[in-house]
Amino acid sequence: MNQPLSTAHADDVIAIDPMLGDLDGETNRLRAAGPLARIDLLGAPAWAVTSHAVARRLHTDSRLVKDINQWRLWQDGTVGQEWPLVGMIDVPPSMFTADGPDHRRLRAKIAQALSVRRVESVRPVIEDLVAKLLDDLGAEDARAADGSVDLKALYAQPLPMLVVCHLMGVPEAEIPVLTQQFKTFFSMLTPQDERLAVIEALEAYFLDQAKQKKADPGDDLTSALVLADEGGEPMSIQEVAGNLHAMVAAGHETTISLIVNSVRALLTHPDQLRMVLAGEIGWDAVIEETLRWDSPTSHVLMRFATEDIEVPDSDGLVIRKGDGVVTSYRAIGRDRTQHGDDADSYDITRKDNRHLSFGHGPHVCPGAALSRLEASVALPALFERYPDLKLAVPSEELRKLPIITQNDTVVFPVVLRD
Repeated sequence: MNQPLSTAHADDVIAIDPMLGDLDGETNRLRAAGPLARIDLLGAPAWAVTSHAVARRLHTDSRLVKDINQWRLWQDGTVGQEWPLVGMIDVPPSMFTADGPDHRRLRAKIAQALSVRRVESVRPVIEDLVAKLLDDLGAEDARAADGSVDLKALYAQPLPMLVVCHLMGVPEAEIPVLTQQFKTFFSMLTPQDERLAVIEALEAYFLDQAKQKKADPGDDLTSALVLADEGGEPMSIQEVAGNLHAMVAAGHETTISLIVNSVRALLTHPDQLRMVLAGEIGWDAVIEETLRWDSPTSHVLMRFATEDIEVPDSDGLVIRKGDGVVTSYRAIGRDRTQHGDDADSYDITRKDNRHLSFGHGPHVCPGAALSRLEASVALPALFERYPDLKLAVPSEELRKLPIITQNDTVVFPVVLRD
């Protein structure tokens, strides 16, 4: 899997670290390489988009598609089922992998099922879950020997999975197994044969869920997908299952990181935290600046060129037909051309923090409103309950979780009170 990059030399290539040993350094190297960086993605050459403006253009370019069969390395067998990231690209049919008319049909049905009304209706559920999780967080048996608690494991991680499974109509008793399966799937430490077995198990699980709801629909998102009539012919059971799988995976992982990264940013910028707690700045500003500055998603895989694409403002670089293109959201969020010379600074008073952390164009994340809603409930409730919250270890000692697509920590120990 050592094919040369089209139009690139080996010494130009940035190897993406699956262990995320130095995400800040990698982000800086990607930005320094220009709006398009040549990368090595676990042995597979690809392009990484690092520019806000270029990402906006490419995300609306119909010559870049989600179909893995357009990838030259897939066509010639260089990349196959043994590649650790194949399960993020070669996936069951869903809105996340379709293009053109099929994508518009599926997108219309997702929009109908995941309506503004449905998202807002889950707010009381989120509030109740947050209150319970905060109670559990403060329990004596939640504390480690040094008095700290793992805010990620006890708060940021369970909340979004509980919410998305509530929406989908997934029984709460099944959530622990699902959570562990997704951890196994995403982790770069998982052997590929084990990952493939987990993928097969998850696909079977969501197919069974879709069949159950088709036979006996209820007031949940899965049933709404089965019954959705917008945009043409109904979804097949396989499409319902594929969309469920993708929405649960993306819907909980992103929100975990958003909550953790927001708390980390505030605790390491105490003057800004004081402004928020004093009501001088709203929590929406915290959420949007965190999405820009420390995007929950580091890299999104992958689009493929159906023909040669000359990229404007890239010094004449050409994405060749069959090339793979990764979107590096963390680098894009630090783009100085878009955000100014202080793009590396966390600043909730920033006048323009428009970002692309939920995507752009036809494939913009359909769950963005839900993720923002969860964070907008979880963050103020956390600091209202525990206003003296502080990190239990220096921020620089927090290790990143080995997930090549996610910007997350292994643990997030905090002290609740002085």
